Amino acid sequence: MSYGKISATIAALVVVGGLVFAFTCIERIPAGYCGIVYNMSGGVEDEVLTQGWHMVAPTKKVTKYSVAIEQGYMSRDSLEGDKDDSSFDIPTSDGKTINVDLEYSYHFDPENVHITFEKFRGQSGSHIESTFIRGKLKAWAGEISSTFPVTDIFGDKRQELNQQVFSHVSEKFKDYGIVMDSVNFTRIETDAETAAAIQKKVNAQQALELEKIQAETAQVAANKDKEVALINAQKDKEVALIAAEKEKEVAKANAEAAKIRGQGIADGNKAINESLTPQLLERQKLEKWDGKLPQIQGENSDLIVDVRD
Repeated sequence: MSYGKISATIAALVVVGGLVFAFTCIERIPAGYCGIVYNMSGGVEDEVLTQGWHMVAPTKKVTKYSVAIEQGYMSRDSLEGDKDDSSFDIPTSDGKTINVDLEYSYHFDPENVHITFEKFRGQSGSHIESTFIRGKLKAWAGEISSTFPVTDIFGDKRQELNQQVFSHVSEKFKDYGIVMDSVNFTRIETDAETAAAIQKKVNAQQALELEKIQAETAQVAANKDKEVALINAQKDKEVALIAAEKEKEVAKANAEAAKIRGQGIADGNKAINESLTPQLLERQKLEKWDGKLPQIQGENSDLIVDVRD
């Protein structure tokens, strides 16, 4: 083999080796993930790899964690790859236990993913979810449910239970660089005996509530009748007062009119009396005299006597 061929072969081997080396040093971070770089000689590096291609030395190891929302289920029915019943029991404050299905979502905090790596010694996100997150959700949910009586959980406190569990587990998971996006009980069941007792209590509460509503309705009706009676009485009183005032005004007007009439008559009589002078009376006599003298005739005589003033 000639020297030129040997040089070409060596060059080709160098290129191939370089390509192989470069290929082994390239790390791809898919969308929705970030990467923690662990240097065998220096531990966890500060830089967090984002999505895309990165050159990483062969002496370094990259662990990927999901920063997108991941959905999880623990259910009696098979969901998301769970072949067996993964529902679980939680306690109540009155010593009962209830069986539940839980739906949850989470993601790893890109700002604190190095904490996740260190706490779990480089374990993958899926391994952390299956061995840690699910177990802690059961335990921490039970810590909250144990403060609720079973009747409240099956009554009007179910939403409050969900909210408190979500707040509690969210705070707990922060220390591990894990962010909980949602936690919700999708099914809650108890044994038949407890369910019957709960239903009996619910029925009694509903009956009591119905009686309360009926009593309040009757009271409202009675108050309304009383209010109407008071309004009518007030109206009658006002009408009577108006009628009395009117009668008083009419009587006053009649009295005033009678007074005026009486005064007019008196004034007229006074005027007449004042106008009847002796001269006027004499004149009226003369005006009424027919010119004949009054005559007196005796019984036995035809004598007629002229009588004059």
